[in-house]
Amino acid sequence: MGENKRGAGLTRQMMIDTALRLLDEVGLDGLTVRRLASELGVQSPALYWHLRNKQELLDGMADAIVLAAGMGPPREGESWQDWLARRARAYRDSLRAHRDGARLVANAASLSPATIRMFDEELTAMVGRGFTPVLALRTITALTRYVNGCVLQEQSERQASSGTPADWFAALAELLDGGMEATLLTAFRESGGSFAEDAFEHGLRTLIDGTAAALVLERSDLDDRG
Repeated sequence: MGENKRGAGLTRQMMIDTALRLLDEVGLDGLTVRRLASELGVQSPALYWHLRNKQELLDGMADAIVLAAGMGPPREGESWQDWLARRARAYRDSLRAHRDGARLVANAASLSPATIRMFDEELTAMVGRGFTPVLALRTITALTRYVNGCVLQEQSERQASSGTPADWFAALAELLDGGMEATLLTAFRESGGSFAEDAFEHGLRTLIDGTAAALVLERSDLDDRG
């Protein structure tokens, strides 16, 4: 009886893996402790032998998504610009791999010590490339929020509407119906829509180019002070 309540053989990682699978099926709003327990074949109290509360479960799921993106410093011979671009794309792919992935990660209350250590290794590598610790942190934070925002909007809008890009174009054309606003229609059609890869890459490149400019200014200020 006691073993059934605790869930013989149940592990924290097993719970997180199962919860991520359920997330893809039912979404974040449909993911409950009771549903997870049922999927694992145990009673709900058994889960709390391994996790203190639901938020800790959600944090573990978010941590798994972040780690799946492949954190770590630049590869040998890789420029910091190429590394940041690769890191952002991998993070985006990891968020998009799960239903409500961006919302889950954005609402995480904490990350694991292992993830924090890897994040510190990334910042240390950036400092080795000429960044101050503050600029390194702000750069990673800005890129993370940019990716989170892009995927959050993408996943939210796609769940809210099943319309195809052609449907959006037709609705927009009808709404604008000529005039100066036709420029918006042309721009939207030629861009491929809000979720086009080119749109994401444009924003990513803008952030990286802006960081390069900020780095030059920062080095100039340090030289002046020296």
